[in-house]
Amino acid sequence: MIYRFRIILDAKEDVFRDIEIGSENTLEELHNSITQAFGFEGNEMASFYVSNENWEQGEEIALFDMSEGMDSIRIMNETSIDDVTDRNQPRLLYVYDFLSMWTFLVELADIAEPDPNQTYPNLMFSHGNLPDEAPEKEFIAEGKETDDEQYDDDLDPEDYGDLDFNENWN
Repeated sequence: MIYRFRIILDAKEDVFRDIEIGSENTLEELHNSITQAFGFEGNEMASFYVSNENWEQGEEIALFDMSEGMDSIRIMNETSIDDVTDRNQPRLLYVYDFLSMWTFLVELADIAEPDPNQTYPNLMFSHGNLPDEAPEKEFIAEGKETDDEQYDDDLDPEDYGDLDFNENWN
């Protein structure tokens, strides 16, 4: 089967690509298709994350296993697309270049029969231009207020006597 994905840059401006790829292809092949479609060189670290209807980050599937044997982690070249995505689980998050944090929403839009006259993966449609820099992200912990008033910015680092700990704690 052929999976048709819409890959949307998580930004204010509309920037997205529609890609067709075989369901049995690996996530590494989808990663390569995304980097090519958006014009990245493809030499940075990246990960997919299983996501839900609220686009919350779930299980990570990494480009390389950097866990150094501590915890096993799924890696892209060993994970087929249909292992993590189907009609019931159509969403993935994709993060490219962990220093810049290019973040994309990847959504399965359609499942189709392959066209014998088409080579896959196939960039079906391209909309918008990638900005020069990754869009800024605002990270807010769940349940936290966003008011600046919640922080006591009047603390003087030199005046830690009232902070209720022993300065010679070690």
